[in-house]
Amino acid sequence: MIIRISDLDDEGLTFNDVAALPAPYADRAWRLDGLDLRVERDGLDVFVTGQLRSTVPQLCSRCLESFSAPVRTEVDVRFAPRPASGDAVELAGDDLDLCFYTDDQIDLAAVIDGETTLALPMKPLCREDCRGLCPSCGANRNLTACGCDTRPPDPRLAVLKDMAARLSH
Repeated sequence: MIIRISDLDDEGLTFNDVAALPAPYADRAWRLDGLDLRVERDGLDVFVTGQLRSTVPQLCSRCLESFSAPVRTEVDVRFAPRPASGDAVELAGDDLDLCFYTDDQIDLAAVIDGETTLALPMKPLCREDCRGLCPSCGANRNLTACGCDTRPPDPRLAVLKDMAARLSH
């Protein structure tokens, strides 16, 4: 959904209905469950604030099983007009949430997609107590109990193992 900055009045816009944004994500498997966004204009700057609730398919980083992850995120983004290409722009620490717009418009779907992506966990887990895969046989420890030795032998003691074999001959 494209929002024209010049069309924003003093009251701004509020988005509470998911149906108003039919396909905000580039990945069609992602689902927007709910939103409460406010778009307000302050001079040339535009503020997008609120909350997003989504469901995103993920792969568990321990067991590699697919699962649907609920994603909740707060949105607090400030847009400013993109400076001319020859102008140098120096950003301060409080400008980390600053984005630029061009052609008097903001793509709200891109904001939703970007903020949801930033809220995804770096190491997704299907559940907190996920036991992962066995490093020896590759079995999913959540589904089966494998009989593999969980600790590989210490490579520093390999010399002693050879010595024991030589002494027994």
